[in-house]
Amino acid sequence: MPRREIAVPRIALLVAFAVTVHDGIALAAPVSRRDLHPLPADTLQVRMAEVGTHGGRFVLAETSAPTTFNAVMANDAATGEMITSLFASLIGFDRVTQRFVPALVKSWETSPDGLTWTLHLRRGACFSDGHPITSADVLFSFDVCYDPKLHPANQDLLMVGGKRFEVTAPDPQTVMIRVPERYAMALQAIGTVNVLPKHILEASFVKGRFGSAYGTSTRPESLVASGPFVLKKYVPNETLVLAPNPYWYGVDARGQRLPYLDELVFRIVPDLNTASLQFESGVLDALGFVSGQDYQRYAENQQKGNYTFYDLGPMLASQYLVFNLNRVRAPKARAQVGDPYVSSEKYAWFSSPIFRCAVSHAIDRDAMIRSVFFGEAVKNWSITTPADKIWYTPDVVGFDYDPVESRRLLARLGLRDRDGDGFLDDAQGKPVSFVLKSAADNALLMRECAFIQDDLAKVGIRCVPSGVAFMSMIGNLRNDFQYEALLLGNRGGVPPDPGMNQNIFKSSGSMHAWNVLQPSPETAAEAAIDSLMAENVATTDMATRKRTWSEMQRILNQECFLIWLPTPRLKVPIRNRFGNIQPTPLPPQVFWNVDRIFVKGTGPSGGGR
Repeated sequence: MPRREIAVPRIALLVAFAVTVHDGIALAAPVSRRDLHPLPADTLQVRMAEVGTHGGRFVLAETSAPTTFNAVMANDAATGEMITSLFASLIGFDRVTQRFVPALVKSWETSPDGLTWTLHLRRGACFSDGHPITSADVLFSFDVCYDPKLHPANQDLLMVGGKRFEVTAPDPQTVMIRVPERYAMALQAIGTVNVLPKHILEASFVKGRFGSAYGTSTRPESLVASGPFVLKKYVPNETLVLAPNPYWYGVDARGQRLPYLDELVFRIVPDLNTASLQFESGVLDALGFVSGQDYQRYAENQQKGNYTFYDLGPMLASQYLVFNLNRVRAPKARAQVGDPYVSSEKYAWFSSPIFRCAVSHAIDRDAMIRSVFFGEAVKNWSITTPADKIWYTPDVVGFDYDPVESRRLLARLGLRDRDGDGFLDDAQGKPVSFVLKSAADNALLMRECAFIQDDLAKVGIRCVPSGVAFMSMIGNLRNDFQYEALLLGNRGGVPPDPGMNQNIFKSSGSMHAWNVLQPSPETAAEAAIDSLMAENVATTDMATRKRTWSEMQRILNQECFLIWLPTPRLKVPIRNRFGNIQPTPLPPQVFWNVDRIFVKGTGPSGGGR
């Protein structure tokens, strides 16, 4: 079929060039913008280093195609990054200051008892089709987040003691949220709710079809957005193009409607090597991730390529190996309730903290940093990393490289080489082996798998790496449990806070990777972590929160539920011809503030023209 490009309404621009300075802020060429629609009564003046000009495009790459345009159903990082600008959040978060900022909600108050939050919406704010955004849309968005069948990733965050928030709307511009008990994560939780158009999506929700709404086959003119951008064009597995939302309520210091860019473009590429080649040839304007082996080359070619190579320090993301401890919870063919999804002998190994600790002891992380990461990584023993300025706990450690101790622990379990082939067997002669799945399109994760394979072989464990499609792996993790072990990456919650990872730490969580959605904790350690998490999020006292967070990490590492791997250092190249660039280690690192990024009036043209 021929490809069709559907154009969204364009905004007429008249440009006159000059440079002035106002209140210490450099003002680039002023622009007289003739909007097709009047600004709302309550605009959001976005703080920025430099007032910019309209026009141009910013071109990035992703190694995975979007799986949906539905923000509620997006489960993978790539999809989340590509569509984050399509939907407004109620409350924003500044990645540089790491503070909450107004978004669709212009202001809020909290009751003296800390249980009731009153949110005031911006008057005149509209969806991309011109329909007013009101409290009815906010209530609908909460209903979607609470749907038990959909169970979106933020649902656990929006519950306190198993109870929902009470969300009401006294008038079209006001939303009142009452939490069942004091909750440290109230503001963070509210900020995760993307505002959805009730007048468009309510019908599919009522019919139980919301999960398939706003799929990647949605025509651009049918996708009604609330964020700064709208869908302009999508060519599957090739290109995603976003254009400015003509009704967006954000403005700069001159009152010019944002965003500045005409287009935000994502090119879908097969791997990081292709992305690197496209950046070097001028097709791309920035890279969100670069392999450590290429860092020196990028550093040396900054002037030639007219870019800056930003060193952002360790990533917010963490990486870990996890074993499958899931068991059948409902009757099914050829399986009884309580049966493990892996073979009985492997479940016996995987469910033993001694075995998991032996595996951790077998991995030489220092050597992995030198080889796999080319020296550009740090050891890390938690879901939080040094990028988290508040919650990172450097004195929390895990079971580091000690092959002698690894062999001792394995022998303690009765595992030894019974046939002289160099690999261990259990008492029944079953070889100690497992398949380690990871995302096939992630070269770094696959190199880590190969490294782990070699290290485990040295202590007698046969590890067989297997690259699979990312979404197949997510299906294995959350739905069918057809895996033995997974090597996963967690991008880290924003804002960084232990409570943002409740769906990972809580035994009932949908991303409690080793054993998801437990009706009740299946081990004493998990029960203790659940209790500590409940205490952590029930207070705003930072001393109590940090104490409980340290104890959670200690228990998790003592049990070795997650076998931690190094966290890469993040360095990214970005063309110098863009203004208001502020990369941070918090995702999306390069374009979190894309509503204010603009093309400067001078400098050589590149892929973004």
